[in-house]
Amino acid sequence: MSDDAAQSNDRRYVAKTRLEAFSDGVFAIAITLLVLDLAIGHAGSPLHRVLDAWPFYLAYIVSFLTIGAAWLAHLAITDRLTKADGVLLRLNLLLLLLVSVLPFPTRLVAEGIHSESGERVFVTMYGLTLLAIRIALFALDEYCRREHLYAPGEGKEEQRERKALLPIVAGYVVAIPIGIALPAVAVGLYCALALYIVIPFDALGRVLFNRP
Repeated sequence: MSDDAAQSNDRRYVAKTRLEAFSDGVFAIAITLLVLDLAIGHAGSPLHRVLDAWPFYLAYIVSFLTIGAAWLAHLAITDRLTKADGVLLRLNLLLLLLVSVLPFPTRLVAEGIHSESGERVFVTMYGLTLLAIRIALFALDEYCRREHLYAPGEGKEEQRERKALLPIVAGYVVAIPIGIALPAVAVGLYCALALYIVIPFDALGRVLFNRP
């Protein structure tokens, strides 16, 4: 028996259902925590207070879409898994760490968007967290491929997601430096990237224009 075969036999695998259940719970809690930071001020008329809280709404939408996109990507990964090992579980924990911490920079961005002294720092921290989530998802996918944890075959949807990864990462890399000079513009770019990830443009095109 070769050394590689012996190492493979010694590796301990676990059922993917535990990974899926725990991950779904963390995603659900993180996305729920976002709404707790929605707030309005105490000065002015009720309408003015609601409208003046637009940074909270914008930050909430961007983070909600980002966590939703991460969950969709995570679902695509786990749906193809046949088994999970210890390294994969730990990479998954790293992803969940980043997802669960996202409500914190979200609140900082919402509170600091009107503050010139803090908004650049908060928006940069926010962008780095968003980028780190995408990199962690990429690491999960690459590890599963390298260790042959996926079921054989790859659908067109998975291929499109892999091709879209580089533009998404490049978008974050461009938006983060912009946030240092123009924080509000960077948040808008983060929102556009989240929409690009979540909205299935290919599927919509097929439905709207009857494409095969």
